[in-house]
Amino acid sequence: MCSEEILMCAVQLGDNFCLYFADDDGLECDAFCKEKILNGFLRNVNSQLLVVRPDLNVAAFEDVTDQEMKAGHGMHFNIHYYKTTTIYAGMPVAFSIQVEDKNYYMCCEKECGKMIVRFREGEVPKDIPGKSNVIFFQKPFTSCCSRAFKFEYSLEKGMFLAFEEEGCLRKLILKKLPREDEVDETTKITF
Repeated sequence: MCSEEILMCAVQLGDNFCLYFADDDGLECDAFCKEKILNGFLRNVNSQLLVVRPDLNVAAFEDVTDQEMKAGHGMHFNIHYYKTTTIYAGMPVAFSIQVEDKNYYMCCEKECGKMIVRFREGEVPKDIPGKSNVIFFQKPFTSCCSRAFKFEYSLEKGMFLAFEEEGCLRKLILKKLPREDEVDETTKITF
């Protein structure tokens, strides 16, 4: 017989059969903790690069020359990968970029009843104690395309980063997909 102590916690089922711990001493709360950072360019289905112009408050996919790409102004992204205590259908990530010696992070904000993608000056947080408007869930675009992804906004299920034609620009937007498994080329992003 083993004399090892086993910790037992009282639990209760709440509305919608959610599980709650009566005494949460020693239990981790849901949180995001930065794990690693990858650097590179974000491309759309047309092989255009995402370019951020904070002075104009615009982020759009553009045709870029090799010389502009080497300079990398407003187009060399950092993808911050987070560890989490909760299981999600996708890897939690945040995006940041440096433009003219200033750091910016991508976030989503509601404006005039519509969700808008913004780049705010500042750093991506190392730890996020709960929900955040900077977190997206990286998911495979399709099962047969391992280098292409779609990014779902963490605070609104079914809303994905995408591009939309606006005049001569292909602006970065959040787009609602009726079904998660829908193949919409405007949400396809390679890194």
